[in-house]
Amino acid sequence: MIEIGIDPVIFLNVGWHGITIALAIMVGVLWMVREIRKGANLSYDTVFTAVVVGLPSAIVFSRLLHVIDQWEHYNQHPEQIFGGAGLAIYGAILGGALAIWIYSRFSRFQFGYFSDLAAPALMLGQAVGRVGCTINGDAWGTETSLPWGVIYTHPDSLAPAGIATHPWPVYEIIYNLIAFGVLFKLRGRLEPDGSLFLIYLSLYAIWRLCFNFLRDSSPFLFGLHQAQIVAIIVLVITVPLLIRRTRWVKKESALAKE
Repeated sequence: MIEIGIDPVIFLNVGWHGITIALAIMVGVLWMVREIRKGANLSYDTVFTAVVVGLPSAIVFSRLLHVIDQWEHYNQHPEQIFGGAGLAIYGAILGGALAIWIYSRFSRFQFGYFSDLAAPALMLGQAVGRVGCTINGDAWGTETSLPWGVIYTHPDSLAPAGIATHPWPVYEIIYNLIAFGVLFKLRGRLEPDGSLFLIYLSLYAIWRLCFNFLRDSSPFLFGLHQAQIVAIIVLVITVPLLIRRTRWVKKESALAKE
């Protein structure tokens, strides 16, 4: 078994999870800056304003989904609803996307084009963010006797102490990196704009639906976790859209588009 005894808090109230989330956001911003320098039809102002608009919405929605998921606890401790730890990644993805979509309606930039550029960075950023979950014991897996199971030994770890569990965040890091490679390879190969973003949503939904059974989480509905319910809803929306709308672009056309 692999033991992890790292203190989740680096100093004061700054934790590894917060640091890696900040790094994930930085990855996204730097990626978009890179795309602009390569000739993307976006301005720096649009990108940075999108971050300013999308980030608060992502935080609010991620907190909201977490509170809904753990309502039995927060119903007994309502004073903790607006404070403390606990965020849901799906809330961040969907909340941030919604805010940026609304912003695009007013600023007249193409959300589909923007989201396709950002899709690989989103998947890469999620991989970076899960490093913090791995360190502090957040999002731990179910019990296991496999040799790569992890045991958290630090008293402040969020995972159950002394119990070997699946390294679920590590599994997601590996999956996200593979999915990043797929998205990177598909850039410019699909039409219309927004198709790559739909594939990003679908790939992550497939992961959460199929592999959340290895994560220690409370059932939310029909014996499934909240993330699995959201994943089903996402797939019900994205898969028909991809089948009905998405077209493959020939390699020559894709190179010309880049």
